[in-house]
Amino acid sequence: MKTRRTLATVAMLAAASGLVACSSDEGGSDASNCTNTITKQDLPVVTMWAWYPNMQLVVDNFNEANNEVQVCWTNVGQGGDQYDKFQTAISAGTGAPDVIMVEMDRIPTFQIQNALVDISGYGRDAVRANYGDGAWKDVSVGDAVYGVPVDGGPLAMIYRKDIFDKYDITPPTTWAEYEQAAQKVKDAGGPLFGDLGANVPALMMALQIQKGAAPFTYDSAQPESIGVRLNDQASKDVLDYWAGLVRKGLIGTQDQFTPEYISGVINGNYATYISAAWAPGYLTGAGVGQGQDTGTFAVAPLPQWDPNNPVQVNWGGSAFSVTSQSKKPELAAKAAYGLYADQESLTDGWTNQIIFPLNLTALNNPEFVDLKVAFFDGQQANKEVYVPAANAYQGVVYSPFGQYYFDAMTKQISEMSAGSVTGSQAADRLQEDVTKHATEQGFTVR
Repeated sequence: MKTRRTLATVAMLAAASGLVACSSDEGGSDASNCTNTITKQDLPVVTMWAWYPNMQLVVDNFNEANNEVQVCWTNVGQGGDQYDKFQTAISAGTGAPDVIMVEMDRIPTFQIQNALVDISGYGRDAVRANYGDGAWKDVSVGDAVYGVPVDGGPLAMIYRKDIFDKYDITPPTTWAEYEQAAQKVKDAGGPLFGDLGANVPALMMALQIQKGAAPFTYDSAQPESIGVRLNDQASKDVLDYWAGLVRKGLIGTQDQFTPEYISGVINGNYATYISAAWAPGYLTGAGVGQGQDTGTFAVAPLPQWDPNNPVQVNWGGSAFSVTSQSKKPELAAKAAYGLYADQESLTDGWTNQIIFPLNLTALNNPEFVDLKVAFFDGQQANKEVYVPAANAYQGVVYSPFGQYYFDAMTKQISEMSAGSVTGSQAADRLQEDVTKHATEQGFTVR
């Protein structure tokens, strides 16, 4: 069920974007237009959109092992490019694949438009034990399940061993210790201790949740009602903390994922990098950890607010969802559950730093757990940091207008970093902005 106002807004957005509905000729639901070769021609075929770099291998592995259904895979674009095509197909009522790769925080946005299928009745019980409760919560809306978890991003603190050694810093275990260490390095004439990029609002959301915030409460059983709590005390505390680090000159405000930021990481301009388990792969691909900074990085658990009650949080992660345009939802669900779930595909994914796996077959595999990570100079980062964080993660509730919220958060972080508002004021303004947007979309905000 969806609200009439939300539907109208979605239709207007699609029209305003000048998007053209994906026809079968463009690789939408046409099973004849596959990137991969289907060898079992006598089996039914389901179509799929996904952008993982090793999807060719993943699909081939699934098709070779499966005698019930075959997957026809196409990469129609990564992230936003694929979502634009999917949104157009939703508005047109045709052109969507049977299975689609979706970042977990996008699931409610498509679910409220009836674009995804609840797959809990299509074999979820058979694979439920393959993933942790937090992973399942991230792909659920209320009690309904709209995706199969594939990868995630438990948060940790990457740091420069050379900087920590030079200034006699021990990896901080609390955020209070983090600030103390940052001040010590600054007082000694050292580099910035970290960075607050306005373009990573999902990271800030996770850090607020770690403090106890619950930004949204939403259930598909009550689709016209949503809880929005963006200026509770926990949210304000976290924003005020980071605003204080900026004000004291302890951290930078450079947008992340930019050439300038990466150059700073390589040159030792930052002592720490708060990021997710996928960061080592990203940094390696960006040229970090090579040349003069080879072997200088290590990783430690994310600092805590209360070390006696640690909370682990996540940034990022994707799933395979079944679309409501599928005429074979049960077979599509079999594919969603089976893809990227075999040992060979999972091993290829984590070995080549494509995914941080959520499937417990990989997450608890001694080869994965005990891996000596080259980026971290041989540190057993999975055993020491990432796997415990992933296992302790409890999941989060996302909103049906996640992109609007992230854009609004980006704006407030920018103004906060510029000193225009305090962290608490930024939280109040964010609450007002997002509440207004939710109301305009037809939600009752509680």
